[in-house]
Amino acid sequence: MTLPEWRVFDDVDGLVAALADALCAEAEATIAARGVFHLVLAGGSTPLALYRALADRHVGNAQWQVWYGDERCQPLDHPERNSVTAEMAWLAASRIPPSNRRPIPSERGAPEAASLYADWLKGVGDFDVVLLGMGEDGHTASLFPGHDWGTASESADVLAVHDAPKPPPDRVSLSVARLNRSRRVWFVITGAGKRHALRRWAAGEALPVAAVHGRQQTVCWVDALVWPADD
Repeated sequence: MTLPEWRVFDDVDGLVAALADALCAEAEATIAARGVFHLVLAGGSTPLALYRALADRHVGNAQWQVWYGDERCQPLDHPERNSVTAEMAWLAASRIPPSNRRPIPSERGAPEAASLYADWLKGVGDFDVVLLGMGEDGHTASLFPGHDWGTASESADVLAVHDAPKPPPDRVSLSVARLNRSRRVWFVITGAGKRHALRRWAAGEALPVAAVHGRQQTVCWVDALVWPADD
Protein backbone atom coordinates (compact mmCIF):
# COMPACT_ATOMS: atom_id res chain seq x y z
CA MET A 1 0.00 0.00 0.00
CA THR A 2 1.23 3.50 -0.85
CA LEU A 3 0.69 6.16 1.79
CA PRO A 4 -1.31 9.25 0.72
CA GLU A 5 0.58 12.30 -0.43
CA TRP A 6 -1.11 15.59 0.45
CA ARG A 7 -1.04 18.44 -2.06
CA VAL A 8 -2.57 21.59 -0.59
CA PHE A 9 -3.67 24.62 -2.63
CA ASP A 10 -4.86 28.06 -1.58
CA ASP A 11 -8.02 27.79 -3.66
CA VAL A 12 -9.92 25.54 -6.02
CA ASP A 13 -8.74 27.38 -9.14
CA GLY A 14 -5.11 26.68 -8.31
CA LEU A 15 -5.90 23.07 -7.49
CA VAL A 16 -7.77 22.50 -10.76
CA ALA A 17 -4.98 24.05 -12.85
CA ALA A 18 -2.32 21.89 -11.20
CA LEU A 19 -4.47 18.78 -11.44
CA ALA A 20 -5.09 19.38 -15.15
CA ASP A 21 -1.33 19.80 -15.68
CA ALA A 22 -0.61 16.57 -13.83
CA LEU A 23 -3.29 14.59 -15.64
CA CYS A 24 -2.11 15.73 -19.06
CA ALA A 25 1.49 14.89 -18.19
CA GLU A 26 0.53 11.46 -16.88
CA ALA A 27 -1.56 10.70 -19.96
CA GLU A 28 1.27 11.73 -22.29
CA ALA A 29 3.82 9.59 -20.46
CA THR A 30 1.50 6.58 -20.24
CA ILE A 31 0.56 6.70 -23.92
CA ALA A 32 4.23 7.00 -24.87
CA ALA A 33 5.01 3.92 -22.77
CA ARG A 34 1.99 1.70 -23.45
CA GLY A 35 -0.09 3.30 -26.20
CA VAL A 36 -3.27 3.70 -24.14
CA PHE A 37 -4.42 5.67 -21.10
CA HIS A 38 -7.19 4.29 -18.86
CA LEU A 39 -8.84 7.04 -16.78
CA VAL A 40 -11.64 6.67 -14.23
CA LEU A 41 -13.82 9.75 -13.71
CA ALA A 42 -15.46 11.00 -10.53
CA GLY A 43 -18.59 13.06 -9.99
CA GLY A 44 -18.79 16.28 -7.99
CA SER A 45 -18.29 20.00 -8.47
CA THR A 46 -14.49 20.13 -8.34
CA PRO A 47 -14.00 17.27 -10.84
CA LEU A 48 -16.52 19.08 -13.05
CA ALA A 49 -14.30 22.17 -12.95
CA LEU A 50 -11.40 19.93 -13.97
CA TYR A 51 -13.37 18.58 -16.93
CA ARG A 52 -14.10 22.10 -18.10
CA ALA A 53 -10.39 22.91 -17.86
CA LEU A 54 -9.58 19.82 -19.92
CA ALA A 55 -12.13 20.92 -22.53
CA ASP A 56 -10.46 24.35 -22.70
CA ARG A 57 -7.15 22.59 -23.38
CA HIS A 58 -8.70 20.27 -26.02
CA VAL A 59 -7.46 17.24 -24.09
CA GLY A 60 -8.06 13.64 -25.14
CA ASN A 61 -7.73 11.49 -28.25
CA ALA A 62 -8.25 7.92 -29.46
CA GLN A 63 -5.62 6.62 -27.01
CA TRP A 64 -7.79 7.60 -24.03
CA GLN A 65 -10.16 5.08 -22.48
CA VAL A 66 -12.65 6.64 -20.05
CA TRP A 67 -14.44 4.78 -17.25
CA TYR A 68 -16.55 5.84 -14.27
CA GLY A 69 -16.11 5.12 -10.57
CA ASP A 70 -19.83 5.12 -9.86
CA GLU A 71 -23.21 6.19 -11.16
CA ARG A 72 -26.69 6.92 -9.91
CA CYS A 73 -29.55 4.73 -11.16
CA GLN A 74 -31.39 7.39 -13.12
CA PRO A 75 -32.58 7.78 -16.71
CA LEU A 76 -29.86 7.91 -19.36
CA ASP A 77 -30.19 11.67 -19.88
CA HIS A 78 -30.72 12.69 -16.25
CA PRO A 79 -28.72 15.89 -15.53
CA GLU A 80 -27.41 14.54 -12.21
CA ARG A 81 -25.73 11.49 -13.73
CA ASN A 82 -21.94 11.64 -13.62
CA SER A 83 -21.73 10.61 -17.25
CA VAL A 84 -24.10 13.38 -18.37
CA THR A 85 -22.16 16.13 -16.58
CA ALA A 86 -18.80 14.83 -17.84
CA GLU A 87 -20.09 14.62 -21.41
CA MET A 88 -21.47 18.14 -21.30
CA ALA A 89 -18.39 19.64 -19.68
CA TRP A 90 -15.70 17.88 -21.71
CA LEU A 91 -16.15 14.54 -23.43
CA ALA A 92 -18.73 15.36 -26.07
CA ALA A 93 -16.44 18.01 -27.58
CA SER A 94 -13.25 15.99 -27.17
CA ARG A 95 -11.44 13.79 -29.68
CA ILE A 96 -12.04 10.73 -27.50
CA PRO A 97 -14.23 8.41 -29.63
CA PRO A 98 -17.67 7.60 -28.21
CA SER A 99 -16.69 3.93 -28.15
CA ASN A 100 -13.87 4.81 -25.71
CA ARG A 101 -16.23 6.60 -23.31
CA ARG A 102 -17.93 4.00 -21.18
CA PRO A 103 -20.68 5.25 -18.87
CA ILE A 104 -22.15 2.78 -16.42
CA PRO A 105 -25.53 1.63 -17.84
CA SER A 106 -27.28 2.34 -14.55
CA GLU A 107 -30.58 3.13 -16.27
CA ARG A 108 -30.99 -0.68 -16.47
CA GLY A 109 -31.06 -0.96 -12.69
CA ALA A 110 -28.22 -1.61 -10.29
CA PRO A 111 -27.85 -5.43 -10.53
CA GLU A 112 -27.92 -5.62 -14.34
CA ALA A 113 -25.72 -2.54 -14.73
CA ALA A 114 -23.14 -3.90 -12.30
CA SER A 115 -23.01 -7.21 -14.19
CA LEU A 116 -22.66 -5.49 -17.56
CA TYR A 117 -19.94 -3.11 -16.41
CA ALA A 118 -18.00 -5.98 -14.86
CA ASP A 119 -18.15 -7.75 -18.24
CA TRP A 120 -16.87 -4.63 -20.00
CA LEU A 121 -13.95 -4.46 -17.59
CA LYS A 122 -12.85 -8.04 -18.24
CA GLY A 123 -9.46 -7.97 -19.87
CA VAL A 124 -8.73 -4.43 -18.72
CA GLY A 125 -5.65 -4.34 -16.52
CA ASP A 126 -4.76 -1.71 -13.97
CA PHE A 127 -6.31 1.70 -14.45
CA ASP A 128 -3.70 4.41 -15.00
CA VAL A 129 -5.39 7.20 -13.04
CA VAL A 130 -8.51 7.02 -10.88
CA LEU A 131 -10.15 10.29 -9.85
CA LEU A 132 -12.25 10.11 -6.69
CA GLY A 133 -13.96 12.49 -4.30
CA MET A 134 -14.90 12.11 -0.66
CA GLY A 135 -18.23 12.77 1.01
CA GLU A 136 -18.76 14.38 4.40
CA ASP A 137 -19.31 10.88 5.84
CA GLY A 138 -16.07 9.52 4.40
CA HIS A 139 -17.64 7.72 1.46
CA THR A 140 -15.96 7.58 -1.93
CA ALA A 141 -17.52 6.60 -5.25
CA SER A 142 -20.76 4.97 -4.00
CA LEU A 143 -19.03 3.07 -1.20
CA PHE A 144 -20.75 4.24 1.98
CA PRO A 145 -19.93 3.68 5.66
CA GLY A 146 -22.02 0.88 7.11
CA HIS A 147 -22.49 -0.81 3.74
CA ASP A 148 -20.85 -3.95 2.40
CA TRP A 149 -17.90 -2.29 0.66
CA GLY A 150 -15.19 -4.29 2.42
CA THR A 151 -14.03 -7.88 2.56
CA ALA A 152 -17.29 -9.53 1.55
CA SER A 153 -17.31 -7.66 -1.76
CA GLU A 154 -13.63 -7.78 -2.63
CA SER A 155 -14.05 -10.50 -5.26
CA ALA A 156 -16.43 -8.37 -7.35
CA ASP A 157 -15.23 -5.59 -9.65
CA VAL A 158 -18.55 -3.74 -9.72
CA LEU A 159 -21.17 -3.51 -6.98
CA ALA A 160 -24.92 -2.95 -7.06
CA VAL A 161 -25.57 -0.48 -4.24
CA HIS A 162 -28.98 -0.28 -2.55
CA ASP A 163 -30.29 1.90 0.28
CA ALA A 164 -27.64 4.58 -0.20
CA PRO A 165 -27.91 7.24 2.54
CA LYS A 166 -28.24 9.98 -0.08
CA PRO A 167 -30.58 10.01 -3.07
CA PRO A 168 -31.03 8.14 -5.24
CA PRO A 169 -30.87 4.99 -3.10
CA ASP A 170 -29.85 2.70 -5.97
CA ARG A 171 -26.39 3.13 -7.47
CA VAL A 172 -23.56 1.23 -9.13
CA SER A 173 -19.97 1.49 -7.95
CA LEU A 174 -16.57 0.06 -8.70
CA SER A 175 -15.48 -1.99 -5.71
CA VAL A 176 -12.54 -1.28 -3.41
CA ALA A 177 -10.75 -4.24 -4.98
CA ARG A 178 -11.19 -2.89 -8.54
CA LEU A 179 -10.33 0.70 -7.62
CA ASN A 180 -7.16 -0.58 -5.99
CA ARG A 181 -6.13 -2.12 -9.30
CA SER A 182 -4.85 1.31 -10.30
CA ARG A 183 -1.41 2.79 -10.76
CA ARG A 184 -2.45 6.14 -9.37
CA VAL A 185 -5.44 7.15 -7.25
CA TRP A 186 -6.04 10.89 -6.98
CA PHE A 187 -8.61 12.12 -4.46
CA VAL A 188 -9.99 15.61 -5.07
CA ILE A 189 -11.36 17.05 -1.82
CA THR A 190 -12.42 20.67 -1.29
CA GLY A 191 -14.58 22.71 1.06
CA ALA A 192 -14.83 23.16 4.81
CA GLY A 193 -17.65 20.59 5.00
CA LYS A 194 -15.16 17.79 4.32
CA ARG A 195 -12.71 18.73 7.08
CA HIS A 196 -14.19 16.49 9.79
CA ALA A 197 -14.12 13.42 7.52
CA LEU A 198 -10.55 14.22 6.57
CA ARG A 199 -9.64 14.31 10.27
CA ARG A 200 -11.25 10.90 10.76
CA TRP A 201 -9.32 9.52 7.79
CA ALA A 202 -6.03 10.99 9.03
CA ALA A 203 -6.71 9.48 12.47
CA GLY A 204 -6.89 6.00 10.96
CA GLU A 205 -10.63 5.41 11.07
CA ALA A 206 -11.83 2.57 8.82
CA LEU A 207 -13.73 4.70 6.31
CA PRO A 208 -14.35 3.64 2.71
CA VAL A 209 -12.07 6.43 1.47
CA ALA A 210 -9.19 5.02 3.53
CA ALA A 211 -9.47 1.60 1.88
CA VAL A 212 -8.69 2.85 -1.64
CA HIS A 213 -5.12 3.39 -2.77
CA GLY A 214 -3.02 3.29 -5.90
CA ARG A 215 -0.33 0.70 -6.47
CA GLN A 216 2.25 3.37 -7.29
CA GLN A 217 0.79 6.56 -5.88
CA THR A 218 -2.10 7.91 -3.84
CA VAL A 219 -2.51 11.71 -3.83
CA CYS A 220 -5.04 13.86 -1.98
CA TRP A 221 -5.52 17.14 -3.81
CA VAL A 222 -7.07 19.48 -1.23
CA ASP A 223 -7.77 23.17 -0.76
CA ALA A 224 -7.05 25.37 2.26
CA LEU A 225 -10.65 25.12 3.51
CA VAL A 226 -10.40 21.38 4.13
CA TRP A 227 -6.76 21.38 5.28
CA PRO A 228 -5.18 21.00 7.81
CA ALA A 229 -7.02 17.91 8.94
CA ASP A 230 -5.65 18.01 12.48
CA ASP A 231 -6.31 21.55 13.72
